[in-house]
Amino acid sequence: MSPGDLAAMIKARAAELPGRFLVGLAGPPGAGKSTLAAAVVAELGPGARVVPMDGFHYDDIVLNARGLRHRKGAPETFDVAGFLHLLDRLRDEEEVAIPIFDRSIEISRAAADVVMPSDRILVVEGNWLLLDEGRWAEAAGRFDLTVMLEVPEAELVRRLMERWATHGKTPAAARAWIEGNDLPNIRRVIEGSRPAEAVIRWS
Repeated sequence: MSPGDLAAMIKARAAELPGRFLVGLAGPPGAGKSTLAAAVVAELGPGARVVPMDGFHYDDIVLNARGLRHRKGAPETFDVAGFLHLLDRLRDEEEVAIPIFDRSIEISRAAADVVMPSDRILVVEGNWLLLDEGRWAEAAGRFDLTVMLEVPEAELVRRLMERWATHGKTPAAARAWIEGNDLPNIRRVIEGSRPAEAVIRWS
């Protein structure tokens, strides 16, 4: 399924329902969720926008206090209750401020963007949208359409090596971070997520 095919599916489904239409686009780290989400929104045109899950990262100060800094990006390093509340607000309220994770400074900026009344189709993207664990399991039922992005593990590692290089990590440091953090998260997404209504194998 191409971004255009997914956009066509979303348009057809959204036409059958009143109010906002929420798409949950899940996938492991490095799968290209944000890139695909942007491509789908471009296909959909005005009235569609991306809402990233990553704005609900706990700050590094909180992660250090909880001994979780080395696992940043894992499900337990996000404010899942806050994220679920946002999904409910997006359904019920016309104008909603959303947090955005700024990777250049590794900090979430509160109310950094606003979903407007004209934004009817929301493509929510993140690793853990379909995770069948704890309160994360409450997220799937809040979406009108769920999508999983599948990419082979070797390709994910290659992309993540490139990502961390652009953020200043040496090859050795990038490899250590991937093996200790990203790969466990990749496998947790793949093994612990509920089945999605649509699967995209995207390279």
